[in-house]
Amino acid sequence: MIKGFRDFILRGNVIDLAVAVVVGAAFTALVAAVTANLIQPVLNAFGGVDTGSIGFYINPAKPESYVNISAIIGAIITFLITALVVYFVFVAPMKKILDIAARRKQPVKADPKEVDLLIEIRDLLKGGTAAELVSRTSSAGSDGSTAPAPTVES
Repeated sequence: MIKGFRDFILRGNVIDLAVAVVVGAAFTALVAAVTANLIQPVLNAFGGVDTGSIGFYINPAKPESYVNISAIIGAIITFLITALVVYFVFVAPMKKILDIAARRKQPVKADPKEVDLLIEIRDLLKGGTAAELVSRTSSAGSDGSTAPAPTVES
């Protein structure tokens, strides 16, 4: 069980995923800081004097009922910037690499002798017995001809 877990962890895609999560978390913190310290103040400049941001009170008597529209817009901008960078840094290059690798792949055509051999094996398995199959394969020479199997004399 430990060996299976180790094999799972050491596969390339799991390590790549771990790196992507760490980089994504760091990048999200960067975008959140830019949004909070650059975009949010610009949005707040359009807000009213008493609130300091774009928004409204559902119940003016209760300050906790304030709906902060500029915070929602800031979160949407943070999401869009993060998604844009993830797409252009990770998704688009990976798609291009996979497309190039797919173009380089050449289909492998089976040798006609191999196909004939596979058909013969299939027919033997379908209609023959196991003993017949063993006797035919053990009597075949290296050149494919059938010859009597050698006997061991004591």
